Parts: sequence; structure tokens; C-alpha cells
Amino acid sequence: MLDPQRYPKQELAELYRARWNQELDLRSIKTTMQMDVLRCKTPESVRKEAWTHLLAYNLIRTVMAQAAAKHGVLPRTLSFKGAMQTLEAFQPLIAQIGPRNRSRRSHFYQELLDAIATHRVANRPDRFEPRRKKKRKAPYDLLMKSRAETKLDILKRVSKN
Repeated sequence: MLDPQRYPKQELAELYRARWNQELDLRSIKTTMQMDVLRCKTPESVRKEAWTHLLAYNLIRTVMAQAAAKHGVLPRTLSFKGAMQTLEAFQPLIAQIGPRNRSRRSHFYQELLDAIATHRVANRPDRFEPRRKKKRKAPYDLLMKSRAETKLDILKRVSKN
């Protein structure tokens, strides 16, 4: 991938941004939903736990997509953690209404979508992080300098190429 004609910088940068978004999504599943440690003991229970987390994740993302569509923004600009916290805050209200009062439930759901849309994350297209480990075991070198110094080193190496 060293041929600049075959692999333009812009295309590589777009691929990196797409990968970054995928890593953020995985982090949302694992840490925000407290799935970084599975609690079940048997393989079957672990499968059920994983599927339950993925189902909940997809439901939250669906509500976020509805909120984004209602407010004319991209779903990626809404905060996953903010959406989770909003859903948890609205849950007792929606449960109290019950299944009978359809119009009131619909009204609360529209308010829920409005509240979710207020939790935004900034677009950070040029964000990058140095691949170094601090304390965890990972297949990267140890972070021996500050992040800022390491980022400068990375930028210097990139600008030489």
C-alpha cells in the first residue's frame, strides 16, 4: 500500500475514519452496556447474554435513528450513552402510563425522541490516537511519552512520507 497512485491518501484517511467509527460502536457495546465482562458461566448462557446485549444495542440505535430523523441530523451525531441515560430516565414514566393510554404514550415517546436528540457528539474527522498500551496487555508498544508528544511523532513520520 505504498503506491500513492493506487492508494491515495484521501481514500486511506476515509478507511481509517470508518474503522474509527466501528471501534466506537464496539466500545459502546462493550463498555457503555457493561458487556466488557460477561457474567455467565456456561457457553449457552454466554451466547444468550451476548444476544441480549446486541438486541438491546440495536433497539437503542433504532430509537436514536428515529430521533435523528425527527430532528434532521445524522444518527452518528447523537450520543449513545446519552440515549441510554435518557431511556433509563423515561422508563418509569412510560411504565406508569401503561398500554391503555395510547395518545399519552405517543406524546411521551415524541418527548423521549426530543430529549435523545439533545445529546450530541461533535464530529471529529481528524481525530487519531497513538497505538500504545499503558497498563493493559495489548499488541502495541508501551506508551513511554505523553499522548501529545506521541501524536507529534506520528505526524512527523506521516509528513515525511
